[in-house]
Amino acid sequence: MRLRDLDRETLQAFVVGKKQQGYSSSTLHGVRTTLSKLLQQAVEWNYLEENAARGLRIGDRVPKKELVFLEPRDALKLIESLPEPCRTVVLVAVLTGLRIGEIAALRWSRVDFLRGVIQVKETYSDETGFGTPKTRSSVREVPLSEPLRIALLAHRAHCSSTHGDSFVFASKANTPISPKNMAHRVLRPSCVRLGMRPIGWHVLRHTHATWLSESGATIRAAQDILGQSDMETTLRVYTHSVPDSKKRAVANVAALLFPSVPPQGKELEGRQELVS
Repeated sequence: MRLRDLDRETLQAFVVGKKQQGYSSSTLHGVRTTLSKLLQQAVEWNYLEENAARGLRIGDRVPKKELVFLEPRDALKLIESLPEPCRTVVLVAVLTGLRIGEIAALRWSRVDFLRGVIQVKETYSDETGFGTPKTRSSVREVPLSEPLRIALLAHRAHCSSTHGDSFVFASKANTPISPKNMAHRVLRPSCVRLGMRPIGWHVLRHTHATWLSESGATIRAAQDILGQSDMETTLRVYTHSVPDSKKRAVANVAALLFPSVPPQGKELEGRQELVS
C-alpha cells in the first residue's frame, strides 16, 4: 500500500487480523512499535501529516512464564551425573553463557587457551545448519575460566580430531553435535533421574546470567558476555534475583539509614553466641 493510504482503520484491521491468526499480544506490541517508528519517520520527512499507528489497540500483554535457572548445587549435581560429551557441553553453557547453537558450531581454532578466551563467530542448528550469530553483538570473545580451561583440555585429549577447523563437540561423522538429540536423549533424562525438573539448553544460559548478577558483574559486562545488543533485554530476560540476594540488597539499603542496627541474621548469630 502507498503511505498515504495507511490510515488508522486499515492498520487496526491488520493488527486484529494478526491476533486472530494466533500472534501473542507481546508480539503485536512489537509490531505496533515498529510500524509507529516507521510512520513517525515518514511524518518527520513530510511524507505524512500524522502517524496512524499511534493509538492502535492491542490488548494486555500475557505475562511470560517464569524463567528457570539452576542453583549452583543443582547444576553441580547435574554435571557430575552426565556422560561425555554432554557433561562438557553443559559446563561450557553454564560457565560462559553461550547459546547452544554457538557451542555446537565452536571450532578448536576459536578456543584460545593462550589468551584465555572463546571466540564466538558462528552458530549451528539442526533446522537451518550453519549461520552467523544472532546479532552483531553476538560476535564476541568470552573469557575462559580456569575450571573450564581444564575441562576443555581434558575433552580435547579424547577427541579424534583437534585441528583448527574441527568442531569441539563433534559427532562420529565429524559434524556438529545435534543439540536437539543431546537434549532429548541425555540432558532431560538425566534431570528426571535426579528428580529435577527437565530443562532445555536455554536454562543454562539463564543460569549463567543469573550467576553473573549474583557475582556483582555490571549490566554492561553481562551484556557483552551474553552477546546481547539491547541492554534492556539483558535486564528483563537474562537476570534473576534469588531470595538471598534480595535480602542482602534490602539489608544494605536499610544499613544506609540505620548503620548502627545490625542485620537480623547477624543479630541472631550474636544472640546464639551469647547463649552458647
